[in-house]
Amino acid sequence: MGPAGGRSGRSPGRRRFRLVSLRTTFALSFAAVTAAVTVLVGLLSYSAAARLVRVDQQMVFDEVVQDVRNEVRQARMTPEDFSSSAPGHDLLRPARTDVQVLGPDGAVVDPGNPGLPVTRADRGIAGAATAGRLTVHLDTDVGDDVYRVATVALGGGRGAVQVAQSFSDTEDLLRSLQQRTLVTTTAVVVGAGLFGWWLARRITRRLVVLTSAAEDVARTRRLDIQVPVTGNDEVGRLGRAFDRMLGRLAQSEEDQRRLVQDAGHELRTPLTSLRTNISLLRRIDELPPAAREELVADLGQEARELTDLVNELVDLAAGQSDSEPPQTVDLADIAEDVAGLARRRTGREIVVASYGDTAAEGRPGLLTRAMSNLVENAAKFDRGGGAPIEIVVAGPALPHLRLRAGGETPVGPVRVEVRDRGPGITDGDLGHVFDRFYRAADARSLPGSGLGLSIVREVALAHGGAPFAFRRGGGGAVIGFTVGGGAAADGEDADGPG
Repeated sequence: MGPAGGRSGRSPGRRRFRLVSLRTTFALSFAAVTAAVTVLVGLLSYSAAARLVRVDQQMVFDEVVQDVRNEVRQARMTPEDFSSSAPGHDLLRPARTDVQVLGPDGAVVDPGNPGLPVTRADRGIAGAATAGRLTVHLDTDVGDDVYRVATVALGGGRGAVQVAQSFSDTEDLLRSLQQRTLVTTTAVVVGAGLFGWWLARRITRRLVVLTSAAEDVARTRRLDIQVPVTGNDEVGRLGRAFDRMLGRLAQSEEDQRRLVQDAGHELRTPLTSLRTNISLLRRIDELPPAAREELVADLGQEARELTDLVNELVDLAAGQSDSEPPQTVDLADIAEDVAGLARRRTGREIVVASYGDTAAEGRPGLLTRAMSNLVENAAKFDRGGGAPIEIVVAGPALPHLRLRAGGETPVGPVRVEVRDRGPGITDGDLGHVFDRFYRAADARSLPGSGLGLSIVREVALAHGGAPFAFRRGGGGAVIGFTVGGGAAADGEDADGPG
């Protein structure tokens, strides 16, 4: 029920993702924004154009009516003066303007084209004594058209002149403009949607590749999948980061696998020995006293070696995933602390020398563990040595290290060396001393697991440096690591700077 429920719970979300993909969302958003902007611009443009057209027509009508009023006020005019056959009055008939003349009783003397309706108010104006008196009718239906009509009195009861302007032509023009605006807006929206889909497809193509790669990793659990993403933009950076992440995860998985295999191999020997000795404990009463003492000593030794091996495995695993925050540390101070602890543990004489600026960015716990392993390794291989074990910490201010242009700020690694006068390292072992569980042939009889120097290597790499090992002039070995600047050349003079 649990797995089935989990799968059924994920399916709707997956279907929703496929129905509303990033490409679709981007295209719809692009089309929606374009549509909103286009519609808004179209409405504003149409409103402004319609207003201008209507205002222009109103101004033309008002000018014609005002001209008629001025003319009848300036001279004594009769209906015959405004007849369509009378010369000089063409100005009263501009485009979409109709003129009709009324007699003194309001009867139509010269009909317009088309004829205009005459109301009681119009007949009253025709009989008015004052020239230029005016009445206006808005939205007057004449046949299939709508007109605005103004009736102007000639004065002295001589009749009136009706001036009319058609609304229908203007509205037809505006309706045509409205239709064209709608068609243009629709075409722009459709074009924007298609362009948005094409653009979204182009932009999200690499994201689709990344998504497919992530889904393949989740489905197959394979970390060696290549991510074919190019470009220097955010998507390209994401692809390269994802590829690097897969590489590191693959490396981490391989390291864990090797660690488990090597640990299982190394644990098998002490466990077998313990099992054998434990089986002998059942017959301990039959053994002579010397054999009993040897059996107990072997059990103690095997238990100590098993404990050391487990502790070093834990240290190695912790070194790979240490969460201690980095900070500025002085490696010379860490060396003094490590030397003091080693003196109490081994009773050996351990000296510390430091040169230059030994401060670096690092994790104090890991660096302390790495130095302690180096000192313990030197003490183990130089058991009967009379010479002291030396810890040398050299900063980048030494004269032989490269300086930046101008010579103001030194750059380079901080170098940590542990020097002993033991048997040294053979040529065949130099390339393997930092391998996990590797132990030289002459060291297999000594206690240890072969993990101490591999921990040193992990710590050095985690701090941007590298481990190194070489034979010391006059006998012995020099083993150490750098912090923050890569590996130093093997075989460098080991008897100290300066």
